[in-house]
Amino acid sequence: MNTNNASKTAHDALPAMRHASEELLQTAEKAAYSTRSYANEALDKAEHKVRELRGNIDPVVDMLASKAQKLARHSLDLATEAKDRAEHSLKRAAGVTTRYVAEQPLRSVLIAAAVGAAVALLISSARHHDQNRR
Repeated sequence: MNTNNASKTAHDALPAMRHASEELLQTAEKAAYSTRSYANEALDKAEHKVRELRGNIDPVVDMLASKAQKLARHSLDLATEAKDRAEHSLKRAAGVTTRYVAEQPLRSVLIAAAVGAAVALLISSARHHDQNRR
């Protein structure tokens, strides 16, 4: 009879165990749903913050790119002006030199010969110095 009593007690406890299991399952489902909702809410907040930060960064990047373009444009303008001034100076010097050679041909030839001799002497001296170093 002892086994009969144990069997009846187990049979009587079965609905209570089912009910407890169902409550446990419902509690777990609620916890999972709550966790999922909290995670989704946190992700939505993070996404909003990222979009907000991106919105703040994009104008800064655009501004920096614009300033870099302006600076590059200004640098090119300055380089063009310097080139134009150098060309003008070179043309003026060429004109003055041409006029001097036309007005003073003998003196120009003598100056050119003296400069050529000085350059040749410097080159020769440099070669001689290099050969002595070896």
